[in-house]
Amino acid sequence: MRVSLFITCFNDTLFPRTGQATVELLERLGHEVAFPAEQTCCGQLHFNMGYAAEAAALVRRFVRVFADEETIVCPSGSCAGMVRDAYPRVAEQAGDEALAEEVRALGSRVFELSELLVDRLGVEDVGASFPHRVTYHPTCHTLRLLRVGDRPLRLLRAVRGIDLVELGEARECCGFGGTFAVKNPDVSTAMLSDKVRHVLDTRAEVCAAADNSCLMHIGGGLERLRAGTRTLHLAEILAATE
Repeated sequence: MRVSLFITCFNDTLFPRTGQATVELLERLGHEVAFPAEQTCCGQLHFNMGYAAEAAALVRRFVRVFADEETIVCPSGSCAGMVRDAYPRVAEQAGDEALAEEVRALGSRVFELSELLVDRLGVEDVGASFPHRVTYHPTCHTLRLLRVGDRPLRLLRAVRGIDLVELGEARECCGFGGTFAVKNPDVSTAMLSDKVRHVLDTRAEVCAAADNSCLMHIGGGLERLRAGTRTLHLAEILAATE
């Protein structure tokens, strides 16, 4: 199968290893991975900050770049959620019915990584090996917007050698929330403190998630405490063959 990678600007700029791991994983499973070079930001930041016109311009660009792709994978629940949930609203606010129809059709072809693997490709054991103690944080967009359920955990449980431990109060937000952390730093820090405490309680070597934005936030808290616990994107664990 040909799969088109929507890497997201956050991953491309700060966490390129996530994109590399996604490609390695899909190619190991026998799929062709395409990368439309003209892709850019999905417009989530602009939309959340109230810049509707700027967001609409990025939505039109996304539609143009990915229009001919049948299956699109995004290793970010946040950005996948933006495309599937918010794009129709952006188009409607812009008064562009043609764009609204296009994004509704395109949205059905956009998958978060665990959705693609489990639902579209029908695989849970991806041939990974990762002999480490791992806990998993279900990010808000994957949990509440995309409703991926236990798909990431099913994939992790099939990894050879992994010691997967349950995270306490896992459904609670880590406090990042994009611009929320900037606008409400005190509340964000308090939420992060709770999340970090639960991560440390697991005594895990690695905290995994499907969004690098949340992992950046959690990882920063862990690093400041010199806890020795590292963060890894789900794709990096699934691509591992240690």
